Amino acid sequence: MAQAKIQAKMNEATCSKFSRTLSMADRSGRLLESLDQLEMRVESLREAASAMEQERECILEMIQSLQNSQEMRNICAGEREELTLTADRLMGRTLSVEISVGTIRNPQQEEALQKATSIIDEIVKKLLDDMEGSRQKLLALHAACVTEAPAIPIDQKFQAIVIGCALEDQKNIKRRLETLLRNVENAEKNIKIMDHQKLENTKANGSQ
Repeated sequence: MAQAKIQAKMNEATCSKFSRTLSMADRSGRLLESLDQLEMRVESLREAASAMEQERECILEMIQSLQNSQEMRNICAGEREELTLTADRLMGRTLSVEISVGTIRNPQQEEALQKATSIIDEIVKKLLDDMEGSRQKLLALHAACVTEAPAIPIDQKFQAIVIGCALEDQKNIKRRLETLLRNVENAEKNIKIMDHQKLENTKANGSQ
């Protein structure tokens, strides 16, 4: 009889322990599922913020392009002043929007980012002195950031540095280079237009 009671107690304890284990597993599973859902929301948040960052950069670039456009130069002074004030107002409102998406980096990735940024900054400093040479260097850097094989020389050293950067930093570096190349192209167009206008004015004055 005593042995039967002991066995019954043992069976009861085993069942109780088994029930608690299942309950803990259920709770753990629900928590894990909640964390998985939160992770997806966090990634969606970061993607949305990154898209807003790019939209902000695009708007700023478009405003600057309009300010420096040939159309702006061809209108009368009064209209140009009014449009310039509007563009300045839009620029200020756009700059007041601050968006920041941080990137988690290890020390090696941090160092790689600093090196890549330094290389680009050095080229930017020389843009005004040698626009065409700087453009060629920027093209070589950009070629190092794309997967498809470009028909221009690739800066192998820069490519190795970019590969060592965090994935988000790689995207940002590529985007910065694309923006710089567009700005250089627009600047070259404006210079050609201004040179052409000077030539036309010279011809007109000479014929008088």
